[in-house]
Amino acid sequence: MFDFSVVTKWFDELLRSTLGLGDFWATLIECVIIGVAILLSYAVFAIILIYMERKVCAWFQCRLGPNRVGKWGLLQVFADVFKMLQKEIFFVDKADKLLYLVAPFLVLIASVGTYSFLPWNKGMQILDFNVGVFLLTAISSIGVVGIFLAGWGSNNKYGVVSAMRGAVQMISYEMSLCLCLITAVALTGTMQVSGIVESQSNAWLIFKGHIPAIIAFVIFIIAGNAEANRGPFDLAEAESELTAGYHTEYSGMGFGFFYLAEYLNMFVIAGVAATVFLGGWMPLHVAGLDGFNQVMDYIPGFVWFLGKVFLLVWVLLWIRWTFPRLRIDQILKLEWKYLMPLSLINLILMTVVVAFGLHW
Repeated sequence: MFDFSVVTKWFDELLRSTLGLGDFWATLIECVIIGVAILLSYAVFAIILIYMERKVCAWFQCRLGPNRVGKWGLLQVFADVFKMLQKEIFFVDKADKLLYLVAPFLVLIASVGTYSFLPWNKGMQILDFNVGVFLLTAISSIGVVGIFLAGWGSNNKYGVVSAMRGAVQMISYEMSLCLCLITAVALTGTMQVSGIVESQSNAWLIFKGHIPAIIAFVIFIIAGNAEANRGPFDLAEAESELTAGYHTEYSGMGFGFFYLAEYLNMFVIAGVAATVFLGGWMPLHVAGLDGFNQVMDYIPGFVWFLGKVFLLVWVLLWIRWTFPRLRIDQILKLEWKYLMPLSLINLILMTVVVAFGLHW
């Protein structure tokens, strides 16, 4: 499988040795290129996910979905973005303007930060620290602050109720998310994201870790759905009760940042689940079938990664358009009475599996 670190090392050598640039300018150019690549890919995947959700939603509801702007409605998302850019950005009377303005950027920063940890291929990862899992969960928690500040700073009663709901829900479900990731760390023995992927070269963790890994994967998908404020856990923006929730008073690209972050958070949740439990960019290998394994190795790693991510995104959309919205007491009961105790027991079970060498 191709290692993209060959390309990055070649480009770094080109800047430093061939062009004779110093460390400062070489690093600056590399950071700018990486930043532009992150933002471009972020925008492209947001467009794909918005269109995908509309079509999947229509399919579940026996409708056609967008079908007028462009062939198969492919330009509908671009039309919506153009309309959003034309909207006037207004300020709410008696709102805390600092909190009101900062909140969308905090949500976007948390989304872009976690997005940067995703390993697309071997040697094709932007952030890869030895405590990557810890940093991933730490950066994702910034989104909670952004949502709370958006509702609180708007000085809107619907926004305040939404902010409290969102903060309570997201902080609660972060417990289960972290415990599931710790379960994976206990099995792989590393917190480095690339190390977790490499440890699944012989078998994906969902197969390698037996029952504890399967339980952790299922809990991670449920908790991740709640963490991203997606249905049936979208109590923070329940339109039948709170108008639009914490972004009721936002217009133009202020609202657009929240809208963008919601879809990319779904992509990040699917990406982390695919990385930790489904091998990331690792191909599917079956012990004893060398010919089959060799054929699987010809498929590029980023194709494997994106295939797994979009499969999980489809599962998340399936969940959203199948189950009705829960009440806030039901959401909290699900986390504190069922998911978190089960996650703790599952972590102990995984510890036993690792201690006695019962995994592959």
